[in-house]
Amino acid sequence: MSNPDFSAPKPFGPLRSFGRVRGRALSDRQEQLFETLFPRVSIPAEPAHGLDPSHWMPSAEAIVFEIGFGGAEHLIGQAERHPNHLFLGAEPFQEGVAKALVGIEDRGLTNVRLSASDARPVLQALKPASLDKLVVLFPDPWHKAKHNKRRLIQTAFLDDAHKALKLGGELRFATDWADYAAWTLEKVTQHGGFEWQAEMAADWRTPPDDHITTRYEIKKLGDCAPIFLRFTARPRGL
Repeated sequence: MSNPDFSAPKPFGPLRSFGRVRGRALSDRQEQLFETLFPRVSIPAEPAHGLDPSHWMPSAEAIVFEIGFGGAEHLIGQAERHPNHLFLGAEPFQEGVAKALVGIEDRGLTNVRLSASDARPVLQALKPASLDKLVVLFPDPWHKAKHNKRRLIQTAFLDDAHKALKLGGELRFATDWADYAAWTLEKVTQHGGFEWQAEMAADWRTPPDDHITTRYEIKKLGDCAPIFLRFTARPRGL
């Protein structure tokens, strides 16, 4: 289908694609979990190329990477729902990682691995065709035109995503900024390695059946209702 108008109805080395990394001070428990739990579930800060996530969970039926997991509601909720899947999460905001650690401990999860830094080096290092799903929910919009170059969704990022995903694997993106939705749709469709999985407006206006609403999403800070874009990886150029 032709690219839709997502406009809201009227009534980084590489540029950093994220904002602040520290907020309020961590609680004593969160500090302790950074010292005790994080080393056991962390993804290497400088991963070597060819990183095979399956070695963390050889029996995993699927491997999912969520980039910028925020308060970790979606990441931890999905990991609890799908104990047979391995979930990777990257979030540079310290408080978000702390919340993920609390969730892992409280729910006794063994199928989550975390990066407390920029997700791009991890994505670049992943063994080709190692991911079943790549999830980007409500990334920093950098909505001023002069800051668009800081957006996560760029051609280089899509190259890395395409390499890391299995053919038929899913790239899932959500935003509540109409311009970022249009930007993403244009970038992904021009890339040539992905097929947009939408046939009607309801497909991008309605959350996927397995979506878990995040606190950020509830705040409605953007200029439109949440837009959900889903793509599948295909051989490039088809």
